[in-house]
Amino acid sequence: MPMVLGQNQYGKAETRVVRVRRDTERHEVKDLNVSVALSGDLSDTHITGGNENVLPTDTMKNTVFAFAQEHGIDSAEAYGVRLARHFVESQPSITRARIRIEEYPWNRITAAESRNRFVGADEIQHSFVRDGGETRTSEIVWEHGRVQVISGLKDLVVMNTTSSEFWGYIKDRYTTLPEAYDRILATQVTARWRFGFDASDEGAEPNWERSYAQVRRHLLEAFSETYSYSLQQTLYAMANRVLTNRHEVDEVRLSLPNKHNFLVDMEQIGIKNDKEVYYAADRPYGLIEGTVHREGVTPLIPVD
Repeated sequence: MPMVLGQNQYGKAETRVVRVRRDTERHEVKDLNVSVALSGDLSDTHITGGNENVLPTDTMKNTVFAFAQEHGIDSAEAYGVRLARHFVESQPSITRARIRIEEYPWNRITAAESRNRFVGADEIQHSFVRDGGETRTSEIVWEHGRVQVISGLKDLVVMNTTSSEFWGYIKDRYTTLPEAYDRILATQVTARWRFGFDASDEGAEPNWERSYAQVRRHLLEAFSETYSYSLQQTLYAMANRVLTNRHEVDEVRLSLPNKHNFLVDMEQIGIKNDKEVYYAADRPYGLIEGTVHREGVTPLIPVD
């Protein structure tokens, strides 16, 4: 029975590129982790070892660095779109390019934070501290002259110390969880959102930096302002807030692990715990995931 080569791709994973913009009064830093995956007419290299259609992965790495120098990095999305389009349009054997980017934010150190009287104002403008919070993500796919852009973030840890309940759920003989009418709700947000725009229309491309900042703001506002009876309800409220306020976004997918905080029972040692001391359990944990999209829009964000 003959064998058939199925879906395949190859590329250069996790090229770390740091781009410093020095042509402004205040230096700007972009710190990215870039992974390239290419697909196309590559059956010969799998079956016979012929490399006539293979662009070396080392060339991909060099291209990542070269585009950072020649074009700059205004945003991870614009940079990724430029890379993906280049690989497809410059190589006849390549029909699809996927670029995945993680961005690590750096915050500018202020004079107050430095606590160093000998550091001048100019030096402060060029000094940064790595933000220990969330990581910004981007995924760009260029295929058949069309582009799909999925932005996102991960490891955004949030908590509400009140305004959360959980009760009225199914109970069987294995259920031991007590109903909660005032609980801590905490999660570590992984969010991805897909843009709807026509890549052939240069004026249709979103303002990537502003869009990211605003989507992040709406996620946080919805989390903090929703009186939650379940994490599922909070998930929908967060995605719905983004879609309502950001018209360039067509679809939002959220993954929300429930970071459980259990009230510590100290009655046996004679101490009353009036909802002040909790035990933070890291595992096992509930994992709530879901996609919200506009009516009439086909959901396309892949489920990992």
